[in-house]
Amino acid sequence: MSEIFHFPEGTVTKSELMDLTMTHLLGKLREEYQAPEPPPSTRWQDKVILGEIVPGSTVLDLGCGQGELLGRLIADMGVKGQAVEVDPEAAMAAMELGVPVLSLDVNEIIGDFPDQSFDCVILESTLQTLKEPLKVMREILRVGRGAIVSFPNFGHWRVRLDLAIRGRMPVTPGLPYSWHDTPNIHLCALADFKDYCHENNVNIVKGFALVEGRVSPLGDDSNLSAEEVLLFLEKAK
Repeated sequence: MSEIFHFPEGTVTKSELMDLTMTHLLGKLREEYQAPEPPPSTRWQDKVILGEIVPGSTVLDLGCGQGELLGRLIADMGVKGQAVEVDPEAAMAAMELGVPVLSLDVNEIIGDFPDQSFDCVILESTLQTLKEPLKVMREILRVGRGAIVSFPNFGHWRVRLDLAIRGRMPVTPGLPYSWHDTPNIHLCALADFKDYCHENNVNIVKGFALVEGRVSPLGDDSNLSAEEVLLFLEKAK
């Protein structure tokens, strides 16, 4: 027999009370959920990378966008750089900044660079948009003595909440697209990427996480707390 709960307004059964509680929680989630703000013109990763790149080094920036990062590395740090960007309008904007750009698909061009021809290869917020991400990962670790990779973390708690409670594809500051217009085709969690590194003899030399708008070193809980991650990699000897 169902338990009966008595309130001034009347009585309800235990199952009715649970339904009312879940309805209330879902209503609060809908009220509190807000669409993410557009990302700033300067990505948080840029600031970290600018502080880590060795002046005068050689850098290949894959998926450079409008070239702001490589442009600053060239102008401020004497970097010798090359960029690749498939979007012709973005590539043109990068050229206007004085950035040398190949307007080509990363998947098609990466195999043409010689072994260790760059000190560092940057793949910033691009990995999840690639048709063949594992092929590109192999190639950047061949072409570069080191690599810098960043991507939105699909293990973030809000992603899990959107799927579990709202039953919807997640829309977060790190994933600001609807299901039908997203450029992201191979999303992964930080834990997935760590598995890849372990299985392919790749060392994570250093890592950073974006958590609640603040940048901090990668931690044990980053798979849950990080909206986006930035990793410095090298092939194990």
